[in-house]
Order: sequence, then structure tokens, then C-alpha cells
Amino acid sequence: MSKDNPKPEREEDLEARDGPFFSAVLTPYRSLGPNGFLILTGMFGLVCFVSGILFWRIGAWPVFGFFGLDAAILWFAFRMNYRSARTFEEVSVSRTEIAIRKVGPGKRYQEYRFNPFWVRLKVDRLDDEGVVGITLTSRGETVDLGNFLNPDDRTSFAGAIANALSVARAGGV
Repeated sequence: MSKDNPKPEREEDLEARDGPFFSAVLTPYRSLGPNGFLILTGMFGLVCFVSGILFWRIGAWPVFGFFGLDAAILWFAFRMNYRSARTFEEVSVSRTEIAIRKVGPGKRYQEYRFNPFWVRLKVDRLDDEGVVGITLTSRGETVDLGNFLNPDDRTSFAGAIANALSVARAGGV
């Protein structure tokens, strides 16, 4: 065909252009891994057990039970913390859609879909901390993104999502 009449696009090419060109999975950071958790709870349990035995030997046997209760409460608190760490957010941006899926503990999830031309990105910043909040708003629906991220990661993600929205509004890649 001549240059004046370009070859029509194939259906596969159109689907590839409409697919997401930006995708991110946001997960909370936990500084203590599974091995660290086992070492910490093991050492804390050992200290509680030895201290409890010492109190038992001097006649204050009820203290032994309270040391056991302390160890159980610490274990329970960390288990709940690790359970909440299973939450994540998936964000993908294409020419025609912004898709957000928030997955919480217990397989609960929420999905949001926005048109990139209608969405408004709001980034809240503080001088000392950097980005403290990222919000997408469209037609009365508001979604907060990355609330569990640390300030540096939130700042990085804010730049990436702003860039992705700019590309989507410009017509894609």
C-alpha cells in the first residue's frame, strides 16, 4: 500500500495497545522475616521459661503462668501482624482503564475501575516526610493507594503512577 493509505491495524495489534502498560503490586514491608520470628519467639519463650522456673523455685509459682501468658500474647501479636502483611494492592494502567484491586486478609477484596481521562490524582506531601498520601478520584469515587507503604516507597510510586497517567492520557505507549 502507499504511504497515503497505511495498512489497517490487525486485531492483535489493537489488543496489545489496549493492554496494560503499567502494572504494580504494592505490598507492606515487614522487617522481621519468618526465621527472625522463630528466633525471637524461641529466645523470648526460653527467657520466660527460665525466669518462670526461678520464680517457681522461690515459691511465687503463679508468676510462671504469667510468663507463659506473655509468650502466648507475643506469639499471637506477631501472627496477627503477619496476617495483615498478606494484604496487597494491584494497580494497572492501560490506554482505556485504570484497574485497582485491593486484597485484604482473609481473601477479601475490592475492585475499582477508572477511565484515565476522568481520574484525578492527588498526592499529599509533607516537607519532612515526602509523600504521605496518594488518592485517585473519579465521579465521586475515591480510592487511597499505598497507605501501608513507607514514605520513600510511596514517593516512588506516586511518581510512577503520575507518569503512567500522563502516558495514558497521551494515548498510550
